[in-house]
Order: sequence, then structure tokens, then C-alpha cells
Amino acid sequence: MPSVMLKKNAEGKLVFYVPKKDLEEVAESVEFDSPDKWGGEVLLSDGSKYYFEPLDEQPDFPVTLRAKRLD
Repeated sequence: MPSVMLKKNAEGKLVFYVPKKDLEEVAESVEFDSPDKWGGEVLLSDGSKYYFEPLDEQPDFPVTLRAKRLD
């Protein structure tokens, strides 16, 4: 489970960064993306998928979380 850094870019889109792989991609979709539940499956612009345990609220960005790569 890599540690993933998440931040918002100038357009307000979620940017996903994995330091160990030097991977930086925009998140195209997040399974749960509301103020009271955030996380689940995340689809990146390169087609890869990751999974975050859903949180009870949307985190304040930037934030570092553990994610699982889905294939």
C-alpha cells in the first residue's frame, strides 16, 4: 500500500502523486465524493485505479493517505 499525496490543482481537480513511482496524474473520478463521505475507488487519467478506505468526511487538501492499487 503506497502513501499517496493528494492536492487540488489550479482548476480545482484532484491531483494524485505517488512519490516512490514518481507518478502524478489527475483523478478522473472518485467513488464517494461528498462532504460526508469520501474515498473508495479512484480512476486516474492514465487509466489506473486505486482504492482508499472511505472516510467519514472529505479531507482537507493537501493530504497524504494510504492507497491500494487495483488491477
